[in-house]
Parts: sequence; structure tokens; C-alpha cells
Amino acid sequence: MAMLSAIATAVFLMLFIAITWWAYSAHRRHANAESAMLPFLLPDEAEVAAGRMDASRPNQ
Repeated sequence: MAMLSAIATAVFLMLFIAITWWAYSAHRRHANAESAMLPFLLPDEAEVAAGRMDASRPNQ
């Protein structure tokens, strides 16, 4: 049972390293920067609750 646990740990460690490598690779830089700006593209909760809409966001 200890051997199975060791193999599973090694496999999941390698999977974690691979996903981390992919997520921070150079070809993901644009997608990461775009995703980082998403919170700033959403309307403020206070504006939505008050029913006011920003004039620069006509589609909302």
C-alpha cells in the first residue's frame, strides 16, 4: 500500500508541476493579462444595487 501511495504522490506532483508550467508559460501571458482585467470590466456592485448605470457602458 505504501508503494501505491508513493506512486500516486509522484504522479500528482508531476501533474502539478506540468499545470503550473503551462499556466505561467509565455504563450499564456496574453490570456492571463486579459483574465486579470475582468474584475475591472464588471460594473461596481454599489452602482448595480442603486440602479445607476455608467454612461460608458451602454450595453449593460
